[in-house]
Amino acid sequence: MSAYLSRFLPILSWGRSYNARSFGNDMVAAVIVTIMLIPQSLAYALLAGLPPEAGLYASIAPIILYAVFGTSRALAVGPVAVVSLMTAAALANIAEQGTMGYAVAALSLAALSGVMLLALGVFRLGFIANFLSHPVIAGFITASGIIIAASQLKHVLGINAEGHNLLEIGGSLITHLTQIHWITALIGVSATAFLFWVRKGLKPLLRRMGLGAGAADVIAKAGPVAAVVATTLAVWGLDLAARGVKIVGDVPQSLPPLTLPSFSPELLGQLLLPAFLISIIGFVESISVAQTLAAKKRQRIDPDQELIGLGAANIAASLTGGFPVTGGFSRSVVNFDAGAETPAAGAFTAVGLAIAAVALTPLIFFLPKATLAATIIVAVLSLVDFSILKRSWAYSKADFSAVLATILLTLGVGVEAGVSAGVALSVLLHLYKSSRPHIAEVGLVPGTEHFRNVLRHKVQTDPHVLTLRVDESLYFANARFLEDSIHDRVAANKNIRHVILQCTAINEIDLSALESLEAINNRLAEMDVKLHLSEVKGPVMDRLQRSHFLDQLTGKVFLTQFEAAGAVRAYTAAV
Repeated sequence: MSAYLSRFLPILSWGRSYNARSFGNDMVAAVIVTIMLIPQSLAYALLAGLPPEAGLYASIAPIILYAVFGTSRALAVGPVAVVSLMTAAALANIAEQGTMGYAVAALSLAALSGVMLLALGVFRLGFIANFLSHPVIAGFITASGIIIAASQLKHVLGINAEGHNLLEIGGSLITHLTQIHWITALIGVSATAFLFWVRKGLKPLLRRMGLGAGAADVIAKAGPVAAVVATTLAVWGLDLAARGVKIVGDVPQSLPPLTLPSFSPELLGQLLLPAFLISIIGFVESISVAQTLAAKKRQRIDPDQELIGLGAANIAASLTGGFPVTGGFSRSVVNFDAGAETPAAGAFTAVGLAIAAVALTPLIFFLPKATLAATIIVAVLSLVDFSILKRSWAYSKADFSAVLATILLTLGVGVEAGVSAGVALSVLLHLYKSSRPHIAEVGLVPGTEHFRNVLRHKVQTDPHVLTLRVDESLYFANARFLEDSIHDRVAANKNIRHVILQCTAINEIDLSALESLEAINNRLAEMDVKLHLSEVKGPVMDRLQRSHFLDQLTGKVFLTQFEAAGAVRAYTAAV
């Protein structure tokens, strides 16, 4: 019973061995991540089109719930750039930003996403995310990063600009360039330049000055806080708000409120597809980060339990004034590097953010939105990676086409169209590749018992025997392709009397493929050609034995390809 509960409540597993050393390391990590998360959470709420406090709220209860149900010991859950952008895109046509309807729709989106993730986890359907190929995900994130950065330029420059894709945003920015608010622009550009320098140059500078690696790293991570403090003091001291600089303003000084999402069938119907896409993208981003960090400490991540953890986190966000969340790359890496040993570090971070929400929110009244926009720009541009185009072009033209289409659609149409196309292209690409499996004619390597492709090696073949190796499992999408390939090869060579299918790479044969094998067997029999199988795997053989195929097979099933070739050669010589 204890083991069963630990499977669904990982906290029972790591909690038993929790000690003072783990507590100390988790507390240090929590302090560092909290400092980083305060400006980041505010910024991502701005990106999602929500009040800044929503970012803090979305970073408190979700972290605690993930600590209970999640399996990663370093993953930091909360608002992230791509999901925040997808949230804004999903809600844009449902309600106007700043209204109660918009906030309720955000809660409903988080709840719907949480329920979907929970369902996927409970029914162990995490494999669905595998249909979204990594190159396509990389292309989508790259395009999203560009859109996010472009969308924040209006806050950096102090102008009005609208749009949900790069073309709309770019056109709107150009139209309003004459309205640049120069004081805001000075703040925004300076903050952006400073944050870029902090990310790349501050730590090496501190190390050259003799500071220890740990202290230098902490100070470098606190760079965004320094930008927030400096620009807030400048706006307050110089009364720049009165001169047109847009500020955060009043932020409620309270813990996350208890909220309820809407249960309106009409609203939930509108949010169904965006919630699914956010769930899949969020899970893929989260699990990739979690597995990468876990591998460094030889820890295990359970993808299905991760779905449950993320689902619980999103439901918590919907009940505490937040919006959709997932595991963030940058904050998780910081959490890991800071020495976090258990998910308790996340719970301590939540406590720190709760204190900030209660005690520190009056201090950000004069925080300029340009600084938050600069924080977003610097964070998301690190996600932009056009090298995926070069790598995919060199390796696979089909993958390149899928990546390019995803990038172009995301930039030109919007994030929902881009990620929908990415999902569709990933599935279609898989189906296309598996529907046309590699079928190699093989021959015996002289002096060995090995059989290799006749086009790649010098091998021995028998003019009366055609041996084919199918490098794919057989199922409904490729069964006909195999039929046609065998028919074409046999029809083109009247000397062939035996066909041997080497089944080394065939892990499964579904019912459609079985019917195709029966058709191949019958068609070859009409041509006076026998069909043989070799190296059939145990589970595949078990299924074949439950059918009538083996009884009707004109040839035999051999344990090895070498045995099959020898037997057929002896039979041919005797005839």
